[in-house]
Amino acid sequence: MTSALGPDDGPFFHGTRAVLRPGDLVVAGRASNYRPEIVMNHVYFTSLKDGAGLAAELAVLLADAVVGEGGPRPRVYLVTPTGAFEDDPNVTDKKFPGNPTRSFRSRDPLLVVEEIDDWRRQTPESLAQWRDRLATLRASDAPIIN
Repeated sequence: MTSALGPDDGPFFHGTRAVLRPGDLVVAGRASNYRPEIVMNHVYFTSLKDGAGLAAELAVLLADAVVGEGGPRPRVYLVTPTGAFEDDPNVTDKKFPGNPTRSFRSRDPLLVVEEIDDWRRQTPESLAQWRDRLATLRASDAPIIN
């Protein structure tokens, strides 16, 4: 299943803590959710609504670590890629055969279509596990393929 732009035909979702409106563009050149000291060369998205929800929850977890709880809430948006995209090498190839997470990246912006509310939230226990995993990741200095 491929589109003219990339290896999947969607629909596509982007998870974030940012408040966006239909017509907004999600662009590269922002700090990584996982390593804020790294400016990302790509925008990331997935064909799995709940996968975008997890990304949004992780973005909020990391924001809470910096600004304290009560900050932004996780948000998932239906998006349309505006240019070519590829499998996200951070979760494919050597880490996982194929692309089971249906995760992608692009240097071109994503066009926000609408906010999506019907995605599965993580349990408090799962979020605690993710918080620990992210702390381990940051401490290990594991590379991000940018």
